[in-house]
Amino acid sequence: MNRLKDHLNLIINSAIDSVKPAELINRKVMLEGIHLIVGSSKINLSEYERIFVLGTGKASGFMAYEIDKLLGSKITNGIVSTKYGHSAPCGRIKIIECGHPVIDENSLRAGTEILNMANQADENDLVICLLSGGGSALLEKLPDGFSLQELQSVFRLLLSCGANIEEMNVVRRHLSNIKGGKLSAAIYPATCISLILSDVINDPLEAIAGGVTSPDPSTFGDALRILMKYKLLERIPEKILQYIQQGVDGKITETIKPEDRIFERVTNQILGNNKEALLTAKAKAESLGYNVLLYSENIQGEAKEIGKFLAEFAKKIFYENKPVPRPACVLVGGETTVTIKGDGKGGRNQELVLSAFIEMQNEKFDYIIASVGTDGTDGPTDAAGALVNKEIVVRSLQSCIDPNYYLDNNDSYNFFNQVDGLIKTGPTGTNVMDIMVVLVD
Repeated sequence: MNRLKDHLNLIINSAIDSVKPAELINRKVMLEGIHLIVGSSKINLSEYERIFVLGTGKASGFMAYEIDKLLGSKITNGIVSTKYGHSAPCGRIKIIECGHPVIDENSLRAGTEILNMANQADENDLVICLLSGGGSALLEKLPDGFSLQELQSVFRLLLSCGANIEEMNVVRRHLSNIKGGKLSAAIYPATCISLILSDVINDPLEAIAGGVTSPDPSTFGDALRILMKYKLLERIPEKILQYIQQGVDGKITETIKPEDRIFERVTNQILGNNKEALLTAKAKAESLGYNVLLYSENIQGEAKEIGKFLAEFAKKIFYENKPVPRPACVLVGGETTVTIKGDGKGGRNQELVLSAFIEMQNEKFDYIIASVGTDGTDGPTDAAGALVNKEIVVRSLQSCIDPNYYLDNNDSYNFFNQVDGLIKTGPTGTNVMDIMVVLVD
């Protein structure tokens, strides 16, 4: 059984390492003489008077560290916002640590300072933006008259009702003066190149880090429909509902749309995503002797239901030797949601595995089911995720711990903490959603 656990660690660590900023920037961003090469873009740095570096996201502090190493004194100035505990020392780029998943005062401070620096840039300047998942909470500029508490209340309601990340971001973009391409508007007419780590299924640019440098196809009407879907119209502050309705009525300017000339001077480049991490995990699992099925890179839905699904996968592999023969490894990527009904402590990955645990309680074969957040944090906890195997089931039975009680109370962290099932990586410096692994010997 320890062999399976060792293999799990190797598979997960290889996946995460492959999408860390140091690895991605060293492979995909190069400085050749006076040219900065990013993908198919070749930028002659001698054409620009100043270079600014701006950014936001859980990985953006580490991205800034790598860009600072690469460009050094060529950087005029820079500011990046990231999550508390996720920063790296950067000589020329200021790091502001902020709240996540709910914005705080530092998120507002970062929004003000980054917009001020963006407005300093003119047509002879280059602005490099470093964007990664989590940026929607880590960078904010409120519409006039809004309070931080009012905005926080809306996002807490969306989090607790099970809204997915795409829905959250549509609402966020329409309650912001920096998201939905509005940072691009501040940067214009300077040239902007954004280096992006995607934490969203299918990599829609408008949904990553608030889409601050991307055109936004969504509308105030979309935001209103999402609030209606989750029956939140009577629960959010009246002022915010009125603001969104004014947007629907055309009385407030929409987010920046694809046809705007601003985007003639913007290049958005995806550096890494969940698929890249999964492909690395697949190669590692194959090298360890597993038959690998990369099932999906865009799984979504209620964490409890996905946990049941993965448990059924494990059983089918053992009892029927399909859809992939043993020794088998199934890899899944994406991001689930949790509808919060209890007052426990946990995260979507831990809840997913707790649900799988319940389904696997009577199984005696050798297996592991695990789920981790690639950023190293799962919900408001110090764990990246959790795992279940038959040893952990035995510990639970010996301690007379009822997993159903903990699942009903959304208390997966405290359950796994008692049975040594937590996975703790610490902040990884990257963020490309979640990775789920099923191993069957």
